[in-house]
Formats: sequence, structure tokens, C-alpha cells
Amino acid sequence: MVLRALAATGVATSLFGSSVFGGSPPPPPPPPPPPDRIVIDSVALNGSGCPAGTASVAVSPDNTAFTVAYSNYLAQVGPGSVPADFQKNCQLNLLVHVPGGYTYAIVSAGYSGFASLAPGASGTQRASYHFQGNAHTTNSTHHFKGGFTGNWQVTDTVDVAALVFAPCGEERNLDINTELQVERGTSSPSATSFMEMDSTDGRIKTVYHLAWKRCQ
Repeated sequence: MVLRALAATGVATSLFGSSVFGGSPPPPPPPPPPPDRIVIDSVALNGSGCPAGTASVAVSPDNTAFTVAYSNYLAQVGPGSVPADFQKNCQLNLLVHVPGGYTYAIVSAGYSGFASLAPGASGTQRASYHFQGNAHTTNSTHHFKGGFTGNWQVTDTVDVAALVFAPCGEERNLDINTELQVERGTSSPSATSFMEMDSTDGRIKTVYHLAWKRCQ
């Protein structure tokens, strides 16, 4: 299984482990989403990148995605910054209530924003995904080189054959941890570099797409 990052400068680790299916037929397509809506309880949402009141969670009408929107997620270095500003994070702990007879897995996660990185500086976006009670944690990392100003976007995807589903018949918390980091590197001490997750309406919108499976 290969993680694909939709960014020219992106470098990422694998999502949800790897699987080898030499000679096996391709898996059947996943079932359509259940007719009833999923409900997401935000058990905990905290971190320097998402202070209280600056983030929210919404579920798509067709139950195939949920969106985490932020309004104050910015990492920066340079004049006017304090040492702690170079790295910001947000820990999202969700309890996902799904209709009876179904379970789910995250099949992709998309992140976007704006960055201004001086020559010699660098930026990094990281994410990890974990079902509580499961020993496996999925990690992804994307790097951005300095000498860049503009919008950025990355997408983590996982092959259907390698999906890790939440346990059937159990409600497990889903932990999603994200991080932005900016390094001064060899850039001028007088230069300001920053990286934020943002959209045209001034809020971050991080979308996580779900794959569904009927429980036996």
C-alpha cells in the first residue's frame, strides 16, 4: 500500500500499515453509506493550534465525510514571534456513533492552507490517526521547502485493501493529531516565515473521507 501526497514537495509515510495480496483478486467495492446519519461527539479538542472556541466538527449530508474547521492554526518564526510559535498542534478525540450493523475507516484526509517560507526556511505538516484500544497508529508527514509563498494542499490516501476499520459492535474513540512546524534554517533572522491551515473564508477545513463496511 502506498500513501500518495498531492503536493510537489510532499514526503509522507505509509497510512494504516501495508498489505501484500500477491495474486489475489481485487477486493469488492465498499458498500454505500448507511441510510442513517452518523453522529460525532467531540470528546476533546485541544492544542496550541485549536484553542477553545476556534475549531468545530461537521458531518457531510451523505455520511461519507466529516470536516474539522479551524480559525487560529498558525506556526511562524521571525520578528514578533515567541519561541513556542514555531510549532502548533491540535489533538482531536472523537467518539463516532454509527448506525447499527456498520463500521467505518478513514480512507483519505485532505489538508490545505497558506504558507510564506523565506529562502532557507522550511515547513512541515504532520498527522496521525489512531483508534483507542488498537495498537496501530498511522502517521503521515509532508515537508515544504523555503522560497515559497502561496497556497498548499496535501491529501493522504489509503488503498481499500489496507483499510483499518473500527471494531464492529463497539464505540471506540478516534484520535487525530495534526501539527504544523516552521524552521528558520538558514534564512535571515529578520525574515518572517509562517505556515497555516486556511481557506478562502478564513477557516481551515480539513476533510476526512470515510469508507463503510457492513458488520457480520
